[in-house]
Amino acid sequence: MKKLVLSVFVLSSLLFAESATQTCKKCHPVIVDEFENSMHRNSTIYSDAIHKAVWDKHPLKAKDEYTCAKCHTPNAKNEEDAKEGITCVSCHTIKDVEVHANVNKNVYSKDKKTFYSAEPGREGEKVVYKKESSWFGMNTSSVGSPYHDIDYTNEKYYNAQMCMGCHSHRKNSNEFMVCETSKEGAKSKEENCITCHMPKVDGTATTIRQTQKHSFHGFAGTRKNPQMLSKHVEIDFKKSSGGFEITIDNKAPHDLMLHPLRVVELRVNLLKDKKATPLKTHSFARVIGNEEGPSMPWLANKVVVDTMLKANEKKSIKYDAALLSGDKIEVQLGYFVVNPKALKKLNLEENEEAQKFTVLKQQHFTVE
Repeated sequence: MKKLVLSVFVLSSLLFAESATQTCKKCHPVIVDEFENSMHRNSTIYSDAIHKAVWDKHPLKAKDEYTCAKCHTPNAKNEEDAKEGITCVSCHTIKDVEVHANVNKNVYSKDKKTFYSAEPGREGEKVVYKKESSWFGMNTSSVGSPYHDIDYTNEKYYNAQMCMGCHSHRKNSNEFMVCETSKEGAKSKEENCITCHMPKVDGTATTIRQTQKHSFHGFAGTRKNPQMLSKHVEIDFKKSSGGFEITIDNKAPHDLMLHPLRVVELRVNLLKDKKATPLKTHSFARVIGNEEGPSMPWLANKVVVDTMLKANEKKSIKYDAALLSGDKIEVQLGYFVVNPKALKKLNLEENEEAQKFTVLKQQHFTVE
């Protein structure tokens, strides 16, 4: 009996120890490999230079009051834990989400051995690990995972409500809404945050039970795997008298970019006789600040400028360049994760990612 108790204790300790993610890799190698490169895994000031640059400016840093911890390092009990950022345990033990005016709050399950998950067709199931034998013990088999039980009954894992503890909205101490995601994206089981940012990809979810596909755990977003989101934006070209129009159709249920540091740019080149002429670049951003102009999020009390593409918005940009048959139009829609105007203030002038222009969508059109 003592050996059994000890075995259970060791198993539990392994799962929730410092190397929790590596423990998960024993049964979920494909998923963990994706996760290790994700922004969830790299959400801390120790691995995200841009997040650290913002935190370095925060007045609470001097008091060592890391107020971002509830979402960026939710399970950390010390500095070493914090370096792991968000873990598998962080997301798979969210039982509920409390809705509040300033910022929502994740409610975690007290049953640390049960993980929540979603699998269509199994919405009413709870899988408890057990071994089964037949023919007087000659044939043995097992059900479930030896590391954790699985609860498929939590509807928030089907409609993406479980994401809303951290990804819904955030007000600062001025009662100003720093950022907000449309709640429409977390209602339907068919299309929601998870189906867009964690699309189904090839490969088995676990080595215990082979599957053809699994939900992508690299989390498609502006910082990682943006190409997976390009299908949610469409670009069209239309010739007009004296010029042409480029239309951007944002099919996402939220602003094209949500973080106030982001800047989207539309870059267009006109190709005539193999010579490329760059036309005017158009920028789209939601800049927050106060009476003195753009500011850090905790100082903001108003929107300084907002030209960002809204949820399900089509925006047409007119160009007065004369076109001839055979001319080509090259269109690039991309973004900076940090507004170039903020690089110096955040001491990110040498940071490669902060300076990089990432192309989200690129298309070519030929004039008939």
